[in-house]
Amino acid sequence: MDSAFNREKFKAVVHYLCHHARSDFGRVKLHKALYFADMMHFIDHGSALTGVDYVKQQFGPTARHLKWALDELRSEAKLRISKENYFGLPKDHFESVRDPDSNELSFADRGLLDGILEFVRNHSATALSEISHNEAWQAFEIGDVIPYETAYWLVPTEVTDDDMAWAEAQMRATAA
Repeated sequence: MDSAFNREKFKAVVHYLCHHARSDFGRVKLHKALYFADMMHFIDHGSALTGVDYVKQQFGPTARHLKWALDELRSEAKLRISKENYFGLPKDHFESVRDPDSNELSFADRGLLDGILEFVRNHSATALSEISHNEAWQAFEIGDVIPYETAYWLVPTEVTDDDMAWAEAQMRATAA
């Protein structure tokens, strides 16, 4: 499993999300979109999309190098970042100045990100925080890195009677 941090891919993912989110995203939604994209990629492929570390914070997992990526994109004149008033609170506003570089992202990567954008657009930042406060988030202390292997905890599971019958048959076969 390869989940090494890829700086350029991370920056490309951040730019892609900011570009296609338009005004829908502030920093909270951007953190959540990154987290869900990396974790869903891990579930599907056994490796992270960007490999960035996600750190447990009070309002959910945060991408460790997001500030760096945003600063880089701003200094490269790819992104403008401003503050706006959102119900009396400051909210970051990301404006993509140029189209994202598609060299770092495959067709499948862009498809995953488009699905994540749709999911995040349909939920408030508060609802996304609640979703990200899953068992993985709860298992760690503030400041801890949340391992990619915990991605599977995002997927709801239900044990059926058929599952139990299969497990019991496996146990009997193993014991025999």
